[in-house]
Amino acid sequence: MKEQDLKIALRKFFGFDSFKGRQESIILNVLKGNNTFVIMPTGGGKSMCYQLPALLSEGTAIVVSPLIALMKNQVDAIRNVNDDEGVAHFMNSSLSKTEITKVKQDIRDKKTKLLYVAPESLTKQENIDFLTSVNISFFAIDEAHCISEWGHDFRPEYRRLREIFEKISNVPIIALTATATPKVQYDIQKNLNMLDATVFKSSFNRDNLFYEIRPKRDVEKEIIKYIRTKAGKSGIIYCLSRKKVEELAELLQVNGINALPYHAGLDVATRGKHQDMFLMEEADIIVATIAFGMGIDKPDVRYVIHHDIPKSLESYYQETGRAGRDGGEGECIAFYSYKDVEKLEKFLQGKSVSEQEIGRQLLSEIVSYAETSVCRRKFILHYFGEAFDETQCSNLCDNCRNPRERKEGKDHVLKLLKALLDLQEMQKSKHYCAYLSGHVTSDIKAYKHDMLPDFGSGKDKDEHFWNAVIRQVIVGGLIFKDIETYGTLKLSDAGKDFLKHPQSFILLKQHDFSNTDDDDIIVNLGGKGGAFDETLYDMLLDLRKSISKQKNIPPFVIFQEPSLKDMCFQYPITIDELTNIQGVGIGKASRYGEPFVALIYQYVEDNDIERPQDMVVKSLVNKSGLKVQLIQNIDRKLPLEDIGRSQGKSMNEVIEEIEVIVSSGTRVNINYYIDNILDADNQEEIYEYFTEADTDDLSCAYAEFDGDYTEEELRLMRIKFMSEMAN
Repeated sequence: MKEQDLKIALRKFFGFDSFKGRQESIILNVLKGNNTFVIMPTGGGKSMCYQLPALLSEGTAIVVSPLIALMKNQVDAIRNVNDDEGVAHFMNSSLSKTEITKVKQDIRDKKTKLLYVAPESLTKQENIDFLTSVNISFFAIDEAHCISEWGHDFRPEYRRLREIFEKISNVPIIALTATATPKVQYDIQKNLNMLDATVFKSSFNRDNLFYEIRPKRDVEKEIIKYIRTKAGKSGIIYCLSRKKVEELAELLQVNGINALPYHAGLDVATRGKHQDMFLMEEADIIVATIAFGMGIDKPDVRYVIHHDIPKSLESYYQETGRAGRDGGEGECIAFYSYKDVEKLEKFLQGKSVSEQEIGRQLLSEIVSYAETSVCRRKFILHYFGEAFDETQCSNLCDNCRNPRERKEGKDHVLKLLKALLDLQEMQKSKHYCAYLSGHVTSDIKAYKHDMLPDFGSGKDKDEHFWNAVIRQVIVGGLIFKDIETYGTLKLSDAGKDFLKHPQSFILLKQHDFSNTDDDDIIVNLGGKGGAFDETLYDMLLDLRKSISKQKNIPPFVIFQEPSLKDMCFQYPITIDELTNIQGVGIGKASRYGEPFVALIYQYVEDNDIERPQDMVVKSLVNKSGLKVQLIQNIDRKLPLEDIGRSQGKSMNEVIEEIEVIVSSGTRVNINYYIDNILDADNQEEIYEYFTEADTDDLSCAYAEFDGDYTEEELRLMRIKFMSEMAN
């Protein structure tokens, strides 16, 4: 096909006037019947490389794809540019027998140009038999890195694709991936028996993306602060676990951020709905596991946040690649703690030895990336076998924007390279760090390396320092990790030359990520994360006192002291924010809140106070459900003891829960219960006491009545008083 005809077809089917990058050369190669291997970053237009040839070829192209959601997305896209719905189909476990029959008939009728299948579907004999009976134009393998054990998303069923293809038809293959190191690339080609393939490798440099690693401290708080600077912009937040996805999505919603969860544990309908809401901009943010994003064609994602560090640099690169696909702004923020890495290492337990070794090697690369002070763009591109001049980064990574201290490191580099020779290039990074720093580990002892004359030649520096040197010397090209031996360090030709002719080598001071936390979401119960404002507290006490005189009610009825103290940490300036204060519900905030938030607003303005972004995580669904159940049981006038037994709680715990509900501003009527334990005169006496008291402290009430009433009776009467007076 002539180039001009190809452009006419592009315009006809997709409405584009020109190809992107190397798409045209790739498509022409496929149409010539050649095996083709495409390595193209996310957003580069990989799908066009097989979609257009399929539409122009005789027969049906088989596209192997790993995710049902991705298949649906791709099929819908093709149907949108064609008059015939039958032009594209998918065949997987989600279809009924009737639907599968319809798909097969469309293929027989030569209507279908693209058939998307999961690798599992291809292994079924009935499907193999059917596909051998029809005309196949070519095979396309999307997300081809799944073939390689060294890929970040290895799937064993992908290893069988070549034998299945050979059973079906001897036609060309096009394999496509967004992430492939030289090792993974070779592994894919070898497994598919397509070492003769024409390789099209685009640059991995996404020059519009900004890369930053932050220490994992107060991570939820930091994420919310960041999102508030990006109001109205689309973002994706990746977490490792489904539980964390759910918690974080709920936390964001509580804090007024339009976010939805997405993970494989949600039912198909919910996942589809959340994905569509994100694409249609009905939700700003998707909080997801890696189950989200493959093939999601949303060009204007403005930021990708990693709540947890991913398990490989390939995963990280692919996930960050979902930002700024339109060439516009794209910020990639990852929160790093070595505790996350330790968790990922635990996930490797129980796998085969080779899988564990590969997994650890991939983890060591992501750790190196996180902790390096080298230009992050240079580090990523070096990993994918591409050279990059860091002066071209244009300050689009945190290390170039805020460069670290630089020092001459020639002598340190020489010590490292000599150590590699001493140990015959047979060890991994950790071993060399111990050897140079003089740390006698069990391995050092076993190999008797502590007996060598240069053991401890760099003992003036610790293992953390030597690890940093190794990372920078690898990026500098003097040594490399031998993947075949799971990461043992070897001298490159440049390294051997450096030993003969030493020259200047600048080392950068590394980041210190030792001070990180990895706690779960913290419920703020007041006083966490900020300095207590004594001046504001005195002003709030005075305001409460004046309102209590005006309304002729005790001050504690308005807001109790813990609530006032929490206001002095959080500085709420709206009624909505006031409901996030400890012990303040919607009812109480509406009734008494206006003068308090007005005072705090003026105080914040006058003193130019930067308010902390502390947040309260509202009760989880199960706790909220129990609270509602408690109120319903009280409305049904059930004895409090019976309510406690039904929820597995003591009487004391039931009363505590009612106190929390009432102090938050919800009216609760327990008169039916109190009437059974106290007569009217006793109730009136206690009620009158609370009306005139300066404090609601029970010990004061107990002392006032000289033990005439039990603590439980006084607590129940205080609930009655607060419910009627405050709410």
